[in-house]
Amino acid sequence: MTLRLFYHPLSSFSHKVLTALYENDTAFEPCLLGHGNAAIDDEFRRLWPIAKMPIVRDEARGLTVVESTTIIEYLGQHYPGPTQLIPSDPELGRQVRFYDRFFDFYVHQPMQKIVTDKLRPAGKSDAFGVEQAHATLTLAYDVLEREVAGKTWIAGDAFTLADCAAAPPLYFANRLHPLTDARPNASAYFSRLLARPSYARALRDAEPFLMSIHSP
Repeated sequence: MTLRLFYHPLSSFSHKVLTALYENDTAFEPCLLGHGNAAIDDEFRRLWPIAKMPIVRDEARGLTVVESTTIIEYLGQHYPGPTQLIPSDPELGRQVRFYDRFFDFYVHQPMQKIVTDKLRPAGKSDAFGVEQAHATLTLAYDVLEREVAGKTWIAGDAFTLADCAAAPPLYFANRLHPLTDARPNASAYFSRLLARPSYARALRDAEPFLMSIHSP
């Protein structure tokens, strides 16, 4: 198969790319990391020594594409489908890229800080860093509540890259730092993301692994 996706089923950035792939029914070969296949893990590190997932290997072009946003941009360029995840209109495209960065920096990163702190050895926790992460999530939720008001999706009527970026970190962050009913616009948006078939499929893929843990 031309496209191979190296990913982990509990990686929120992997979910972001999976959502984009499923949104346009793009064919790919799943290469699951960290589940006993040493050959896959070794190939992943050979292709991308930084070893941050996900990555896509395009065998037809002999290219390795890294970083979730760049991967989705690449898919839109070389494997387009019915959903244009990055608008061709320059201004709309700018807005979509901004919201993509917003979710990556202000929801994804603090969420991951909280999660990784739970995995630290005893006596190595970073209580202040976790407190800051929760404060960042509170601010981000407040911004989201304002930005999504009157919209179906974060950038307007169309589902885009920005929504692919929003769904996974909001899913995990909501378990650690709930949105609550005090933010009705953000909560309704989150519900629409959960119901989007492409993201719902990514979550179904992860269900067997999600059931084995108590936190993301």
